Amino acid sequence: MYDITEWKHVFKLDPNKEITDDQLEQLCESGTDAILIGGSDGVTEDDVLRLMSKVRRFLVPCILEVSTIDAIVPGFDLYFIPTVLNSNDPDWIVGLHKEAMKEYGELMSPEEIVVEGYCILNGDCKAAALTNADAGLDLEDVKAYARMAEHLFRLPIFYLEYSGRLGDAEILKETKAVLNDTTLFYGGGIQDSETAVKMAEHADVIVVGNAIYENFGQALKTVKAVKE
Repeated sequence: MYDITEWKHVFKLDPNKEITDDQLEQLCESGTDAILIGGSDGVTEDDVLRLMSKVRRFLVPCILEVSTIDAIVPGFDLYFIPTVLNSNDPDWIVGLHKEAMKEYGELMSPEEIVVEGYCILNGDCKAAALTNADAGLDLEDVKAYARMAEHLFRLPIFYLEYSGRLGDAEILKETKAVLNDTTLFYGGGIQDSETAVKMAEHADVIVVGNAIYENFGQALKTVKAVKE
């Protein structure tokens, strides 16, 4: 079984975006701790299957972040289920999760399911619009959500998501200070080694996504920068 508490770096691939086989091979053999497959829009079962089959040729753990019930497919090592704690729409907190369990609950292995407590802090990103997230939070709000994730809901992951822009390192630092057992993931705006190291100083795990498609060479360097 995979121990996410030992991870430091994850690449996130969007099934709705293009990546060459050579680039995919470089990512999978880069030393990253996992490949996460997921996106906010246009995610189809065919695209998820295609991408998974390519990643599966390598030894790196392959994870599906479930953003739509229609794209749940078997064969992944783990399934990350996001619950958006600061959403104003109950569907994104528990509603869609109930529907997924209603349809696939008997087929799912509990050992393969990892719930992520998301806190989306970039109000301009697609994820915030999709989930109707209240992104106008101050530090104390964020810390409260982190404590909820760990102490009330016992979630294994608390995910600070800035999706598309670099977040506030001080918020990340203060959030980490209130977590003991829950693993702190950070995603958003990591474009190069410098930003990767800056956010990895406080997050347990950094997630590199958009940079793969915008500046592949720099994205690849983030693994070594964080691991060393």
